[in-house]
Amino acid sequence: MTTKTTKTPTTSPEADATATAAQARPTELITLSHHLNISGTEYPPGSRIRVDADYARRLRRQGYVARG
Repeated sequence: MTTKTTKTPTTSPEADATATAAQARPTELITLSHHLNISGTEYPPGSRIRVDADYARRLRRQGYVARG
């Protein structure tokens, strides 16, 4: 069962600072070794994409990043 709220969320300076910090995360340019689908976008092997550093580390552990 879903509930519907009619309140609009208020923005605070802390929430704005958190959103800005999330946008300032370090990113890495990686080359994919396997086909990958991220949020509905398909990337074939050999594609070079820029992703969050934490996500790049997880992809390396799973073998999705080409060595070289």
